[in-house]
Amino acid sequence: MIAVNQRWHEDRGLVLSESRPPLPGTGPQTIARMLEPMLRTRPDAPALVGRHGRYTYRELDAAVTRAAAALDTLGLGSLDRVAACLPNDVDIVIAFLATQRLGLVWVGINRALAPAEKTYILRDSGARAYLVSCDLADEILDSRSQTPDLETIVKVDPESAACQWRALLEAAADRAVPEIDIDPFAACAIAYTSGTTGFPKGAVHSQHNLLLPGVVAAIRKNRPRPDSHGVVLPMTILNLIVLGPLCVLYDGRCVVAMDRIDALGVAEWVREERIGAFDGVPTIIHDLLTHPEVTQEDLKTLKEPGMGGADCPPEVVRLFRERFGGDVIIGYGMTEAPTAVTWTDGSVPPAPGLCGFPIPQVEIEILDENQTPLPADEIGEICVRPNRKGEFKGVYTPMLGYWGQPEASAKALISGRYHTGDLGLLKADGNLYIRGRRNELILRGGANIYPAEIERVLGLHPDIEAVAVLGIPDERLGERVAVAVQTKPGTRLDEAELKRYVGSELARYKVPERVRFVEEMPRNAMNKIVKPRLRSLFD
Repeated sequence: MIAVNQRWHEDRGLVLSESRPPLPGTGPQTIARMLEPMLRTRPDAPALVGRHGRYTYRELDAAVTRAAAALDTLGLGSLDRVAACLPNDVDIVIAFLATQRLGLVWVGINRALAPAEKTYILRDSGARAYLVSCDLADEILDSRSQTPDLETIVKVDPESAACQWRALLEAAADRAVPEIDIDPFAACAIAYTSGTTGFPKGAVHSQHNLLLPGVVAAIRKNRPRPDSHGVVLPMTILNLIVLGPLCVLYDGRCVVAMDRIDALGVAEWVREERIGAFDGVPTIIHDLLTHPEVTQEDLKTLKEPGMGGADCPPEVVRLFRERFGGDVIIGYGMTEAPTAVTWTDGSVPPAPGLCGFPIPQVEIEILDENQTPLPADEIGEICVRPNRKGEFKGVYTPMLGYWGQPEASAKALISGRYHTGDLGLLKADGNLYIRGRRNELILRGGANIYPAEIERVLGLHPDIEAVAVLGIPDERLGERVAVAVQTKPGTRLDEAELKRYVGSELARYKVPERVRFVEEMPRNAMNKIVKPRLRSLFD
């Protein structure tokens, strides 16, 4: 089994862990078996709530078993890819857990992506099946020829008993689920990043490293542990599966799939389900705390919402402190980790770039260009590696690599470290501070946007000579997308046309909000555009 997996992974530019450290504690070692402790001790405890369902642990286990049987009817085999483009609700959680019981590889596709972006992920991952909500199912019909591996599109409509997914579930009601020998270190999910080189890369993870954050949090109790934990951001993002269902269910609590991100919708979920915590972004926290119709009573159970990203606007920090009596919990993480590798603990006042302390299973190193560790307060590349001491020594594993991109994998994973491409420093007290991004990542309202992806699209426009995309500060969203454009001689291009062009190829949140036209781009001796000199255009 392991030898076959090794060849399969090598063929795709991936590396199975050599040390194969067990998860700490005495709990299950795989996602496939993670519900078993609660089935033995508290089977009737609430486990999952969404717009279209409410499940105890016993009921959730039965639903996952049936979903696994339904997927098995599609002829899917171990390590086959199953893509899903579904809203936050019970179906996405059940489907994910079902793929893990069958040893399949999950591929989440964000609903907000443009059809061309979704087609790329389906093609690149080689997905054989695609679970998609009915309102989005027709998007890729015109591009089916570009997805030769895709055999089955399954429409999912939670309000219709006649939809294809419900029909599969019904037909599989009495079908036995095959016994699968799950390798916890084999590929189990692919999380696509935005494209630093113009196209997304698929970070591949194992059941071991997806479970580890929840296992450590349960042992250390270093994360909020309310009875009901909400997931407000899209669970098509793998990190949200980790922070939501995996962390919460491993700990025997109830996960609430929240299907609205507007202030009134979030407040309604918090009030009705008595949610104690969720992981959000500055925009959601800002709107929740400033909306005139959201009351203190609505949020009385909400004690410790967390926030991803270090660039938290000062206004959000102030509002949070006034409402909750403390400082916002900020995490720094990445798709490749997976999820957070540092969290603030309130011991240090918020400051620009503050990301907090490393989580117990990892070490953060700051390296110079020669891969030499730097002392405190010196800026270098932020790298993540397994902790080399303490109770969680050696148990951490980063991603297995980038799907089908061995060169990119080799560049990111060196000597047991993951190289983030971000610049930062460690203070003497152990707190991490970000000081810049080598990859120029734009964080807009919690969404990761890579300039190269937008520049690739605009570079195909027949009237554009040169283009430069950058993020500009914004008090509410953190950053907004701005673009400087140099048109070809004798051509004209207006702002509305440019935005329509980008919107036809990319998600709405990636469409530039500020546009400036320049006669000539500032360039250095190597003929590269000097983006810092363009920032004054947007002041």
